[in-house]
Amino acid sequence: MITGMPAEDLTGRLLVASPSLKDPNFERSVVLLIAHEPSGALGVVLNRATEVQVEDVLDGWQDFAAQPQVVFEGGPVQPEAAICLARVRPGTTPDGFSRVEGVVGTVDLSTSPDAFDGSLDRLRVFAGYAGWDADQLESEISQGAWLVLDALPGDAFVPQPEDLWSMVLRRQGGMLAALAFYPADPQLN
Repeated sequence: MITGMPAEDLTGRLLVASPSLKDPNFERSVVLLIAHEPSGALGVVLNRATEVQVEDVLDGWQDFAAQPQVVFEGGPVQPEAAICLARVRPGTTPDGFSRVEGVVGTVDLSTSPDAFDGSLDRLRVFAGYAGWDADQLESEISQGAWLVLDALPGDAFVPQPEDLWSMVLRRQGGMLAALAFYPADPQLN
């Protein structure tokens, strides 16, 4: 875990909302950072499924979509824009794929789905994204709003995304694992 202000590129890492983060856009969220640069950061919320089916908005891509095969709320910025995360098979780098970390990256949805046949393991589509201006994310991290943790290649594609926040915390062990059991409303405890 990184505490305080990060001195490194956090692309490909997870931002896990601390229990103190009460912004309804990010409460108990897990964000995969797709880009982290001096000018700012961009990521997608991995655990906010909608009821909109991928096949209803992107014909041809549903065969690659991970369960549940729905569009996810990627964040409050530009909810009309789509970002597609995918996991490719090891040893492949198809055209239209931009690597974020390891086998996970973004897919250019203007490319035909047929171009990815045999190379995509699974994908997930996000409406909107989370964005931070220069130094904004670093400030939020130093204030304790976010825990910065390592991502696993399957985090963006779990079949029960509503459990991702507690799942990521539990696998950390120690005191961070205890946060997984922090009640949504401590006053009711």
